[in-house]
Amino acid sequence: MGPSQRPLAERHCRPNAPLLSAGELAALRPELADWNMAADRKLSKTFLFPDFRAALDFVNRAGAIAEEQGHHPDLHLAWGRVEVSTSTHDAGGLTENDFILAARVDGAYGRP
Repeated sequence: MGPSQRPLAERHCRPNAPLLSAGELAALRPELADWNMAADRKLSKTFLFPDFRAALDFVNRAGAIAEEQGHHPDLHLAWGRVEVSTSTHDAGGLTENDFILAARVDGAYGRP
């Protein structure tokens, strides 16, 4: 099994990732079915929590993942919710890095 066949959450972001083609986006999309994709340019998802503290803890976990991967999403914290959006600004849209980061952030949800 080649590296691109591994689940997204097991892959690593890489520098200078190219924009994904429509076919590549379509192939990756099912792995993040509960994320919204806006005009093939941004992935976003809202995570819900029982209180502010739990949401803040999640932001800290997502931030640690972003630092580890060298790919940084927009994180919007509010009482009981965190909105996450990611796009590769340098590339002008979505790259595999956005999907990898989204999958890894999904893995951090519900984990202490």
